Amino acid sequence: MRKEFFNTLLQLARSDPRIFLVVGDVGYSFVEPFVEEFPARYLNVGVAEQNMIGVSAGLSLCGKVVFCYSIGNFPTLRCLEQIRNDVCYHNANVKIVSTGGGLGYAALGMTHQVTEDIAVMRALPNMTVIAPGDSVESALATTAITQRPGPCYLRLTRENYPIIHKDNQAFEIGKAITVRAGSDIALISTGGMLNAAVQVAELLEKDGISARVLSMHTIKPLDSEAVTKAATETQAVVSMEEHGSIGGLGSAVSEVLSQIDEPKSHFLNISIADPFTKVIGSQEYLRNLHGLTVEAIYRRIKELDLRPGASINSRTS
Repeated sequence: MRKEFFNTLLQLARSDPRIFLVVGDVGYSFVEPFVEEFPARYLNVGVAEQNMIGVSAGLSLCGKVVFCYSIGNFPTLRCLEQIRNDVCYHNANVKIVSTGGGLGYAALGMTHQVTEDIAVMRALPNMTVIAPGDSVESALATTAITQRPGPCYLRLTRENYPIIHKDNQAFEIGKAITVRAGSDIALISTGGMLNAAVQVAELLEKDGISARVLSMHTIKPLDSEAVTKAATETQAVVSMEEHGSIGGLGSAVSEVLSQIDEPKSHFLNISIADPFTKVIGSQEYLRNLHGLTVEAIYRRIKELDLRPGASINSRTS
């Protein structure tokens, strides 16, 4: 996703002189083309992310569209006060971009694992929160937030997951993408969990269970209409995210479900229950530890005992 983000940003910068790129001493092997073509619109502030946000806010108030880029928690949690006061309060045109969303930097420990960022950024006034599901969505989201006034948070994965969408995929902030139609269960994923959702749907199909797959690339504003339809048209709604269980996609979906007068579907939140595990390992290893693998998700869904074509008469969480 990082490659598509930088490629798209470079293309946009050629036609939009307002675009600036500010980094926190990271992005090497990705930022060089932008630096070479637009050296006057590139700033490396060093390992000083709080300053990065302040500088970016100042540039935006001078009419620029500023992209801040760093890894893990550093462009979000480290400088939360500056984001809140300098960017969100002024509704500044600053686009905060992090890479390694979720467990992307698993081997570096919890200091580099990003498992609370969606919750925190969702809570900020004026902030749009987007987590693309593949490289196609990454490119489309970059274009979309460039055109959208105000603060935006773009959460990228470090890994190169399989491409799910075609190049001509339609993309709109706040509107989920229906990847697969289905009538028995709805799998709602965000970020790097999209490929897993598709694979789980394929396993369920072998059991005769029709699984709808929604790529919920925008967590704020959430596509409440798509969630409501899923809850009223299927037996179960399953949210899937590489994020803590509090405040992320699962919480956002729950907020919508709580507004339905008579919820009739099961709800299952697939997420990270205890982000502060002391175990160090690869992203794949930690995904397995937290039950985020295709096989683990499939087993949990099968525990719901869904019957193809059965009537919906209860909801559990």
